[in-house]
Amino acid sequence: MPALSLENLEERRRNMAEGVPGEPEPDLTAGGRVLVEERSVPGPYGAPDITVLILRPASGTLTAAGIYFIHGGGMMMGTCRNGVEALVNYVAEGLATVVSVEYRLAPENPHPAPVQDCYAGLVWTAQNAADLGIDEEHLMIVGTSAGGGLAAATALMARDLSYPALSHQVLIGPMLDDRLETPSSQMLDGQGFWDQHENLMGWQALLGSQQGGPDVSPYAAPARAEDLSGLPRTYIDCGSSETFRDEILSYAQRLSAAGISVDLHMWGGGFHSFDSIAPEALVSRTSAAVRDAFIRRALKEHPPVPAQEGD
Repeated sequence: MPALSLENLEERRRNMAEGVPGEPEPDLTAGGRVLVEERSVPGPYGAPDITVLILRPASGTLTAAGIYFIHGGGMMMGTCRNGVEALVNYVAEGLATVVSVEYRLAPENPHPAPVQDCYAGLVWTAQNAADLGIDEEHLMIVGTSAGGGLAAATALMARDLSYPALSHQVLIGPMLDDRLETPSSQMLDGQGFWDQHENLMGWQALLGSQQGGPDVSPYAAPARAEDLSGLPRTYIDCGSSETFRDEILSYAQRLSAAGISVDLHMWGGGFHSFDSIAPEALVSRTSAAVRDAFIRRALKEHPPVPAQEGD
Protein backbone atom coordinates (compact mmCIF):
# COMPACT_ATOMS: atom_id res chain seq x y z
CA MET A 1 0.00 0.00 0.00
CA PRO A 2 1.47 3.40 -0.94
CA ALA A 3 2.19 5.83 1.88
CA LEU A 4 -0.66 8.11 2.86
CA SER A 5 -0.57 11.52 1.18
CA LEU A 6 -2.91 14.38 0.43
CA GLU A 7 -3.04 13.07 -3.13
CA ASN A 8 -4.42 9.67 -2.14
CA LEU A 9 -6.34 10.69 0.99
CA GLU A 10 -9.78 10.48 -0.65
CA GLU A 11 -8.98 7.02 -2.01
CA ARG A 12 -7.80 5.88 1.42
CA ARG A 13 -10.99 7.27 2.97
CA ARG A 14 -13.09 5.27 0.51
CA ASN A 15 -11.07 2.13 1.15
CA MET A 16 -11.45 2.48 4.92
CA ALA A 17 -15.19 3.03 4.61
CA GLU A 18 -15.59 0.01 2.32
CA GLY A 19 -13.63 -2.40 4.52
CA VAL A 20 -11.28 -5.21 3.57
CA PRO A 21 -11.75 -6.34 -0.07
CA GLY A 22 -13.23 -9.82 -0.33
CA GLU A 23 -14.34 -9.97 3.29
CA PRO A 24 -18.02 -9.77 4.26
CA GLU A 25 -19.29 -6.68 6.01
CA PRO A 26 -19.43 -7.24 9.78
CA ASP A 27 -22.86 -8.24 11.05
CA LEU A 28 -23.50 -5.52 13.59
CA THR A 29 -26.87 -7.10 14.42
CA ALA A 30 -25.19 -10.28 15.77
CA GLY A 31 -27.85 -12.38 14.08
CA GLY A 32 -30.69 -10.20 15.30
CA ARG A 33 -29.61 -9.80 18.92
CA VAL A 34 -28.53 -6.17 18.39
CA LEU A 35 -30.62 -3.25 17.18
CA VAL A 36 -28.63 -0.91 14.91
CA GLU A 37 -29.68 2.69 14.33
CA GLU A 38 -28.06 5.82 12.93
CA ARG A 39 -29.24 9.16 14.25
CA SER A 40 -28.44 12.79 13.59
CA VAL A 41 -27.95 14.56 16.92
CA PRO A 42 -26.98 18.11 17.90
CA GLY A 43 -23.36 19.00 17.28
CA PRO A 44 -21.36 21.70 19.04
CA TYR A 45 -22.95 25.14 19.33
CA GLY A 46 -23.05 26.77 15.91
CA ALA A 47 -21.77 23.64 14.13
CA PRO A 48 -23.56 21.01 12.02
CA ASP A 49 -25.39 18.08 13.56
CA ILE A 50 -23.36 14.91 13.98
CA THR A 51 -24.18 11.30 13.16
CA VAL A 52 -24.07 8.62 15.84
CA LEU A 53 -24.43 4.88 15.39
CA ILE A 54 -26.37 3.26 18.23
CA LEU A 55 -26.13 -0.45 19.05
CA ARG A 56 -28.42 -1.73 21.77
CA PRO A 57 -29.67 -5.11 22.95
CA ALA A 58 -32.70 -6.28 20.98
CA SER A 59 -34.34 -7.49 24.19
CA GLY A 60 -34.68 -3.93 25.46
CA THR A 61 -35.50 -5.17 28.94
CA LEU A 62 -32.37 -4.09 30.80
CA THR A 63 -30.58 -0.89 31.67
CA ALA A 64 -26.88 -1.55 31.13
CA ALA A 65 -23.57 0.24 30.91
CA GLY A 66 -22.84 2.65 28.09
CA ILE A 67 -19.81 2.48 25.80
CA TYR A 68 -19.07 5.68 23.88
CA PHE A 69 -16.80 4.79 20.96
CA ILE A 70 -14.50 6.98 18.85
CA HIS A 71 -13.05 5.49 15.67
CA GLY A 72 -9.48 5.79 14.43
CA GLY A 73 -8.08 7.02 11.13
CA GLY A 74 -5.22 9.41 11.80
CA MET A 75 -7.63 12.34 12.37
CA MET A 76 -8.29 12.25 8.61
CA MET A 77 -10.24 9.06 7.85
CA GLY A 78 -12.95 6.78 9.16
CA THR A 79 -16.65 6.68 9.96
CA CYS A 80 -18.77 5.75 12.95
CA ARG A 81 -18.89 2.16 11.64
CA ASN A 82 -15.14 1.60 11.58
CA GLY A 83 -14.00 -0.59 14.47
CA VAL A 84 -17.35 -0.76 16.22
CA GLU A 85 -17.70 -4.47 15.38
CA ALA A 86 -15.24 -5.20 18.20
CA LEU A 87 -17.92 -4.09 20.69
CA VAL A 88 -20.92 -5.94 19.28
CA ASN A 89 -20.66 -8.96 21.59
CA TYR A 90 -21.06 -6.80 24.69
CA VAL A 91 -24.33 -5.49 23.28
CA ALA A 92 -25.53 -8.90 22.12
CA GLU A 93 -24.95 -10.25 25.63
CA GLY A 94 -26.94 -7.42 27.18
CA LEU A 95 -23.94 -5.93 28.97
CA ALA A 96 -23.89 -2.55 27.22
CA THR A 97 -25.34 -0.10 24.75
CA VAL A 98 -22.79 1.35 22.33
CA VAL A 99 -22.87 4.83 20.80
CA SER A 100 -20.26 5.48 18.09
CA VAL A 101 -19.68 9.05 16.94
CA GLU A 102 -18.87 10.28 13.43
CA TYR A 103 -16.75 13.39 13.94
CA ARG A 104 -15.61 15.91 11.36
CA LEU A 105 -12.27 15.03 9.78
CA ALA A 106 -9.09 17.03 9.24
CA PRO A 107 -7.66 18.71 7.23
CA GLU A 108 -11.01 20.11 6.06
CA ASN A 109 -12.04 20.46 9.70
CA PRO A 110 -8.99 21.13 11.88
CA HIS A 111 -8.88 21.34 15.68
CA PRO A 112 -11.08 21.93 17.60
CA ALA A 113 -13.80 20.50 15.33
CA PRO A 114 -13.06 16.76 15.88
CA VAL A 115 -12.87 16.87 19.67
CA GLN A 116 -15.82 19.25 19.92
CA ASP A 117 -17.91 16.79 17.91
CA CYS A 118 -16.77 13.94 20.14
CA TYR A 119 -17.67 15.85 23.28
CA ALA A 120 -21.05 16.91 21.86
CA GLY A 121 -21.85 13.28 21.09
CA LEU A 122 -20.83 12.25 24.60
CA VAL A 123 -23.05 14.92 26.14
CA TRP A 124 -25.98 13.81 23.99
CA THR A 125 -25.41 10.20 25.06
CA ALA A 126 -25.37 11.13 28.74
CA GLN A 127 -28.42 13.38 28.47
CA ASN A 128 -30.36 10.62 26.69
CA ALA A 129 -29.07 7.74 28.80
CA ALA A 130 -32.50 6.68 30.03
CA ASP A 131 -33.97 6.51 26.52
CA LEU A 132 -30.92 4.57 25.32
CA GLY A 133 -31.12 2.04 28.14
CA ILE A 134 -27.84 3.25 29.63
CA ASP A 135 -27.00 3.44 33.30
CA GLU A 136 -25.81 7.05 33.46
CA GLU A 137 -23.54 6.18 36.39
CA HIS A 138 -21.65 3.70 34.25
CA LEU A 139 -20.51 5.31 31.02
CA MET A 140 -17.10 4.42 29.61
CA ILE A 141 -15.24 5.94 26.66
CA VAL A 142 -13.31 3.77 24.18
CA GLY A 143 -11.13 4.89 21.28
CA THR A 144 -8.61 3.42 18.87
CA SER A 145 -5.54 5.17 17.42
CA ALA A 146 -6.56 8.76 16.59
CA GLY A 147 -9.85 7.88 18.24
CA GLY A 148 -7.89 6.88 21.34
CA GLY A 149 -6.31 10.32 21.38
CA LEU A 150 -9.71 11.92 20.91
CA ALA A 151 -11.13 9.73 23.68
CA ALA A 152 -8.37 10.91 26.03
CA ALA A 153 -9.03 14.52 25.00
CA THR A 154 -12.79 14.11 25.42
CA ALA A 155 -12.24 12.65 28.89
CA LEU A 156 -10.12 15.69 29.78
CA MET A 157 -12.87 17.99 28.51
CA ALA A 158 -15.55 16.09 30.45
CA ARG A 159 -13.44 16.38 33.60
CA ASP A 160 -12.81 20.09 33.12
CA LEU A 161 -16.47 20.85 32.37
CA SER A 162 -17.69 18.51 35.14
CA TYR A 163 -19.99 16.61 32.77
CA PRO A 164 -20.58 13.83 32.10
CA ALA A 165 -18.97 11.49 34.61
CA LEU A 166 -16.99 8.65 33.02
CA SER A 167 -16.35 5.36 34.77
CA HIS A 168 -13.46 4.15 32.56
CA GLN A 169 -11.41 5.14 29.53
CA VAL A 170 -10.04 2.48 27.17
CA LEU A 171 -7.30 3.94 24.97
CA ILE A 172 -6.17 1.50 22.27
CA GLY A 173 -2.89 2.58 20.66
CA PRO A 174 -3.81 6.24 21.19
CA MET A 175 -2.37 9.19 19.22
CA LEU A 176 -1.43 11.61 22.01
CA ASP A 177 1.54 13.88 21.27
CA ASP A 178 2.02 16.26 18.34
CA ARG A 179 5.62 17.13 19.20
CA LEU A 180 7.15 13.99 17.64
CA GLU A 181 10.24 14.21 19.84
CA THR A 182 10.40 10.69 21.27
CA PRO A 183 12.65 7.92 19.89
CA SER A 184 9.66 5.81 18.82
CA SER A 185 8.06 8.74 16.97
CA GLN A 186 11.14 8.89 14.76
CA MET A 187 12.13 5.23 14.44
CA LEU A 188 9.93 4.26 11.46
CA ASP A 189 10.92 5.89 8.17
CA GLY A 190 9.04 4.27 5.31
CA GLN A 191 8.64 1.00 7.20
CA GLY A 192 5.58 -0.59 8.70
CA PHE A 193 2.20 0.97 9.27
CA TRP A 194 1.84 4.62 10.32
CA ASP A 195 5.44 5.79 10.18
CA GLN A 196 6.82 9.19 11.17
CA HIS A 197 5.78 10.82 7.88
CA GLU A 198 2.16 9.68 8.07
CA ASN A 199 2.09 10.69 11.73
CA LEU A 200 3.39 14.16 10.89
CA MET A 201 0.77 14.43 8.15
CA GLY A 202 -2.00 13.57 10.61
CA TRP A 203 -0.88 16.12 13.18
CA GLN A 204 -0.38 18.84 10.57
CA ALA A 205 -3.83 18.11 9.15
CA LEU A 206 -5.28 18.65 12.62
CA LEU A 207 -3.13 21.57 13.77
CA GLY A 208 -1.63 23.19 10.68
CA SER A 209 1.31 25.46 11.45
CA GLN A 210 0.64 25.11 15.20
CA GLN A 211 1.85 21.49 15.18
CA GLY A 212 4.80 21.07 17.52
CA GLY A 213 4.59 24.66 18.72
CA PRO A 214 4.16 26.00 22.24
CA ASP A 215 0.44 26.76 22.17
CA VAL A 216 -1.20 23.42 21.34
CA SER A 217 -4.20 22.60 23.51
CA PRO A 218 -4.35 19.34 25.47
CA TYR A 219 -7.78 18.91 23.88
CA ALA A 220 -5.86 18.44 20.62
CA ALA A 221 -2.84 16.56 22.00
CA PRO A 222 -3.60 15.06 25.44
CA ALA A 223 0.10 14.58 26.20
CA ARG A 224 0.20 18.37 26.58
CA ALA A 225 -2.06 18.23 29.65
CA GLU A 226 -0.21 19.28 32.79
CA ASP A 227 -2.80 17.85 35.20
CA LEU A 228 -4.07 14.30 34.71
CA SER A 229 -5.81 13.98 38.07
CA GLY A 230 -9.53 13.32 38.24
CA LEU A 231 -9.64 11.15 35.12
CA PRO A 232 -11.39 7.76 35.04
CA ARG A 233 -9.79 4.39 35.54
CA THR A 234 -7.73 3.67 32.43
CA TYR A 235 -6.81 0.79 30.15
CA ILE A 236 -4.10 1.76 27.66
CA ASP A 237 -2.03 -0.37 25.29
CA CYS A 238 0.52 -0.23 22.50
CA GLY A 239 2.90 -2.35 20.46
CA SER A 240 6.63 -2.28 21.15
CA SER A 241 7.34 -1.41 17.51
CA GLU A 242 4.88 1.40 16.90
CA THR A 243 5.31 5.13 16.42
CA PHE A 244 3.13 5.99 19.44
CA ARG A 245 4.92 3.68 21.89
CA ASP A 246 6.86 6.23 23.94
CA GLU A 247 4.08 8.80 24.24
CA ILE A 248 1.69 6.06 25.37
CA LEU A 249 4.11 4.77 28.01
CA SER A 250 4.71 8.31 29.24
CA TYR A 251 0.98 9.10 29.41
CA ALA A 252 0.28 5.92 31.35
CA GLN A 253 3.08 6.68 33.81
CA ARG A 254 1.81 10.23 34.32
CA LEU A 255 -1.75 9.00 34.84
CA SER A 256 -0.51 6.61 37.50
CA ALA A 257 1.53 9.36 39.17
CA ALA A 258 -1.65 11.47 39.26
CA GLY A 259 -3.41 8.76 41.24
CA ILE A 260 -5.36 7.15 38.41
CA SER A 261 -5.75 3.36 38.34
CA VAL A 262 -4.02 2.29 35.11
CA ASP A 263 -3.84 -1.03 33.28
CA LEU A 264 -0.91 -0.63 30.85
CA HIS A 265 0.05 -3.27 28.28
CA MET A 266 2.89 -3.10 25.76
CA TRP A 267 2.90 -6.02 23.36
CA GLY A 268 6.31 -7.23 22.19
CA GLY A 269 6.72 -7.11 18.42
CA GLY A 270 3.41 -5.36 17.89
CA PHE A 271 3.20 -2.59 15.31
CA HIS A 272 0.47 0.05 15.18
CA SER A 273 -3.00 -1.54 14.86
CA PHE A 274 -1.42 -5.01 14.75
CA ASP A 275 -4.51 -6.60 16.26
CA SER A 276 -6.79 -5.37 13.48
CA ILE A 277 -4.31 -5.90 10.63
CA ALA A 278 -3.24 -9.39 11.73
CA PRO A 279 -6.06 -10.55 14.04
CA GLU A 280 -5.10 -14.23 13.94
CA ALA A 281 -1.52 -13.66 15.13
CA LEU A 282 -0.88 -14.98 18.64
CA VAL A 283 0.02 -11.53 19.97
CA SER A 284 -3.19 -10.12 18.50
CA ARG A 285 -5.37 -12.82 20.04
CA THR A 286 -3.63 -12.43 23.38
CA SER A 287 -3.94 -8.65 23.44
CA ALA A 288 -7.60 -8.82 22.40
CA ALA A 289 -8.32 -11.31 25.19
CA VAL A 290 -6.64 -9.12 27.83
CA ARG A 291 -8.53 -6.03 26.67
CA ASP A 292 -11.78 -7.97 26.55
CA ALA A 293 -11.23 -9.14 30.13
CA PHE A 294 -10.73 -5.55 31.31
CA ILE A 295 -13.87 -4.31 29.54
CA ARG A 296 -15.98 -7.20 30.80
CA ARG A 297 -14.76 -6.64 34.34
CA ALA A 298 -15.63 -2.96 34.03
CA LEU A 299 -19.09 -3.69 32.61
CA LYS A 300 -19.88 -6.20 35.32
CA GLU A 301 -19.00 -3.77 38.11
CA HIS A 302 -22.52 -2.42 37.50
CA PRO A 303 -24.45 -5.37 36.04
CA PRO A 304 -27.56 -4.78 33.91
CA VAL A 305 -30.79 -4.23 35.81
CA PRO A 306 -34.41 -4.44 34.63
CA ALA A 307 -35.52 -1.26 32.90
CA GLN A 308 -38.04 0.80 34.81
CA GLU A 309 -41.57 0.71 33.48
CA GLY A 310 -42.00 3.55 31.02
CA ASP A 311 -38.30 3.72 30.08
